[in-house]
Amino acid sequence: MAGSERSSGATGGGARSVFGLRSVVGQMFVLQLVVVVLLALGAIFLLLLMSRQESHQEAGSRSLALAEGFAHAPGTAAAIVSPNPTAVLQPRAEAARKGAEVSFVVVLNREGIRLTHPLPDRIGKHTSTDIKPLLAGETVVEDWVGTLGPQVRAYVPVRGPGGEVVGAVGAGVTVASIQSAAREQLPAVLGATGAAVLLSTGGAALLSRRLLRQTHGLGPTEITRMYEHHDAVLHSVREGVVIVGPDGALRLVNDEARRLLRLPEDAEGRDVAGLDLPPGIADLLVSGREATDALYRVGDRTLAISQRPTDGADDHPGAESGRVATVRDTTELLTLSGRAEAAQQRLGVVYEAGMRIGTTLDVRRTARELAETTVGRFADFVTVDLVDAVLRGEELHGEERDVRRIVVTGVRDGAPFAAEGSRIELAPATPQVRAMSTGRAVLKPVLRDAPGWRSQDPEGTQRLMDYGVHSLLAAPLLARGTLLGVVCFWRAGPREPFDADDLALAEEVAARAAVSLDNARRYTREHTMAVTLQHSLMPRYLPVQEAVEVAYRYLPAQAGVGGDWFDVIPLPGARVALVVGDVVGHGLHAAATMGRLRTAVHNFSALDLPPDDILGHLDELVDRMDQERTPGDDGPDVTGATCLYAVYDPVTGDCVMARAGHPPPVVIHPDGSVTVPDVPVSPPLGTGSGLPVETARFTLPEGARIVLYTDGLVERPDRDIDTGLGMLIDAVGGRPGLDPEETCRAVLTALPGAQPRDDIALLVARIHRLDADRIAEWQVPSDTAAVAPVRAACAAKLQEWGLEEIVFTTELILSELITNAIRYAAQPITVRMVHSTSLICEVFDGSSTAPHLRRAAITDEGGRGLFLVAQLADRWGTRYTARGKAIWTEQNLRGPGAAPSGGPDLTDALLDHWNL
Repeated sequence: MAGSERSSGATGGGARSVFGLRSVVGQMFVLQLVVVVLLALGAIFLLLLMSRQESHQEAGSRSLALAEGFAHAPGTAAAIVSPNPTAVLQPRAEAARKGAEVSFVVVLNREGIRLTHPLPDRIGKHTSTDIKPLLAGETVVEDWVGTLGPQVRAYVPVRGPGGEVVGAVGAGVTVASIQSAAREQLPAVLGATGAAVLLSTGGAALLSRRLLRQTHGLGPTEITRMYEHHDAVLHSVREGVVIVGPDGALRLVNDEARRLLRLPEDAEGRDVAGLDLPPGIADLLVSGREATDALYRVGDRTLAISQRPTDGADDHPGAESGRVATVRDTTELLTLSGRAEAAQQRLGVVYEAGMRIGTTLDVRRTARELAETTVGRFADFVTVDLVDAVLRGEELHGEERDVRRIVVTGVRDGAPFAAEGSRIELAPATPQVRAMSTGRAVLKPVLRDAPGWRSQDPEGTQRLMDYGVHSLLAAPLLARGTLLGVVCFWRAGPREPFDADDLALAEEVAARAAVSLDNARRYTREHTMAVTLQHSLMPRYLPVQEAVEVAYRYLPAQAGVGGDWFDVIPLPGARVALVVGDVVGHGLHAAATMGRLRTAVHNFSALDLPPDDILGHLDELVDRMDQERTPGDDGPDVTGATCLYAVYDPVTGDCVMARAGHPPPVVIHPDGSVTVPDVPVSPPLGTGSGLPVETARFTLPEGARIVLYTDGLVERPDRDIDTGLGMLIDAVGGRPGLDPEETCRAVLTALPGAQPRDDIALLVARIHRLDADRIAEWQVPSDTAAVAPVRAACAAKLQEWGLEEIVFTTELILSELITNAIRYAAQPITVRMVHSTSLICEVFDGSSTAPHLRRAAITDEGGRGLFLVAQLADRWGTRYTARGKAIWTEQNLRGPGAAPSGGPDLTDALLDHWNL
């Protein structure tokens, strides 16, 4: 009976303990319950998400279908343009809304005025929807939060009989009104969840009963056998086990613990304090404190001891507990783990070198990454010395020995190494030269025993040793057979010297860094070549002229140079041409193409062609460049070039401008207001569109500023060109007192960012009008007798301007030009003199026939007038106007080109003309 009662009590207690939270069954039950609940919650969340998406899609489809049906319904377009559209459309809209069960049906006219609405007081008011896409013929579907809650509304343009948009129809449906099928599945999911919980509970109950039946069937034989197995395992394992009782007596010790601790055979049952144990181990066992792998030295062995207290000593709750300790021999393990740790540390350095070195194509930054990766982990100090040609991106010949110190870094500052940037002439016996000569790393574990290293600089090397530096490992930076320099790893203080195992690591890290350095060197070379080419093709100075005051900026792209350019070209008649262009792409090809286009612009400008003709010729030139490509030429096409060409006349203040695919200019008026002139945009150059180039003409006030730029200034991946143009206008607007230089700084402060991805060319020109007293103009009748009065008037004006020295020469030039115009051209004939940086004489006539310079024979009575003009003037030419042409001359008023008088030069010109 007693045994039966004990068994029953044990069973009841076991049932409670097995099914409790501390038992395996209880924990499995809780885990199953949590998994079921989480799966149910996930399913409910997915159903709700699907319901929301289905409701949103259904709302959009229903509103779009109703809007399209109503927009395309017969009579809708005619009703919109009728005298009283609301009377016709309101009943139809309400009927459609109620029939389709939508929130609203609204009809809009071209101005965005509501013609229908479920709420009559909304009729006749502007809609909140952007009407511009609808007028462009686009259908708009958008989400909107109205008074009825979230809704989806769709607007469809209504087209008239001729295809034009006369209005729009909109329909909206609230998302809440759409009942999703996914929501109907929620009860099923909740029911399945409840069933799963019930199944989990029942399964846990069955499992607990099965465990109880299995654990309470053990007899004395089975328990004895389990004890024998336990004792055999305890004495056969290669780990010592020591059990100490609450009274400090040794209760149990296995064979391994007896061997490691050198205990006597009768140690069990004796007090631990009375055993001959090392002091540290005895104190640990007596104290009973917890320990994990505490290391103790016993003879030539290193033991790791872990100790934990035991619970429920002597089956009396609250009694003092004993402790159990395990002892392991870690002598060999520590040796192996030390080697493994060192190897792992080396592998970590190699891995980090592969990840951190070479993140940029900058030689100096790559060298610093090499030093920062290895300092502290592999070496205490790191120095990187490179050949000067590497910094310049030049080709190397493998014979360089002089290097320049690029990086010095270490675990602390103040080390007496050569400073960064200093040039070092390496002695032949140094480890650095040996490493560079052999291509292998050189190890000097003890620097005091390295006379070759000390021969480089006895005083400097002595300071390094006094500082504590004692070990050196020099590795060459060798990539693709090219020697770039040498990296030196130094150790100082108490750290162990370098050994042979460190050689492979140094060579591996140096090889990885050398490849990155060589890539950076090649990039530097190509980038330098491209920059040099581009700078050689860009304007080196701005020409002297009085029409505009100019400031400019050029910023290369982060990825390299490109094809952006600008130019200021003086034109006859004191006019000036302002040019900004862009060749899409980067690199040498884009820079070379830019140079060809800039040269072509100069040549076309020399012909004094109007802007539209110049852009037309450029378009043909770019197209011809692509046609000249050979079948094996894999270079990029030239298509995509843009250009803006503007001509400003300081006499009239007129500016004629044309652009081919280029961003529009910005004009800053003297009062600080900003406008964007409406310059028609033509297709980019070389697209083969065949469309004519259109020009725009507008008059600029004195002091106005024109801002010309390339798209890299206003366009970036994170913003469109309209946003950038708005930022440009905000940067220059409302600041009337800025000069061109200050305007450039203001623009580049607001735009485009620290590292632009595209080239930027910026040209700011403040225009000036010539004073009226520096311009003289006369109308000439078709009579040779009128030449003398005009010539006299011109002479008087020159006297007034203080140009007495060139009166005689100017009279001859004007006499020939006016006489030719009277004889061979048509009215109206006008003579104009402009006193600018040079004296400009212009004769306008109504004929489009241009004169040609020729050399007259000795027997000819005429044909020498234009030759004399060419000899007397510094420059002359012909340009065509809207009503004919103008023959112009320029006489230099400054510098060595100015003629002091007309007599001797005229005599020489006549003698040269007759070959006398």
